Amino acid sequence: MQFVIARDPEARFRFASLQSNAAGALLNGRIQNGPVPDSVWLVEDGRIYTQSTAALRVARGLGFPWNLSYGFIIVPKPLRDAVYDWVASNRYAWFGKRDVCMVPTPDLRDRFLDD
Repeated sequence: MQFVIARDPEARFRFASLQSNAAGALLNGRIQNGPVPDSVWLVEDGRIYTQSTAALRVARGLGFPWNLSYGFIIVPKPLRDAVYDWVASNRYAWFGKRDVCMVPTPDLRDRFLDD
């Protein structure tokens, strides 16, 4: 989320916790009772994208040079998702983990969907 915020000056993307009512409404009940998946979900033009497809579509919306990564969409989804899962499972070891969650500034608050 912080990566996208820093690279999305037009504020094209909005955010919601997958546990929130706002996300539940947008995802049309696709997340039922039980564990919430640890993945990125993108709702775009009424369609829902997950994992590598969601990440690549977000990157495409961030502009140059990130939009170039959208070319990986031609890689078969099972292979892309395997790489996505591998990166996701190692991200904290590679990039570190913050001790506290980001508290949005007043300027960023409108980018977060409330319950």
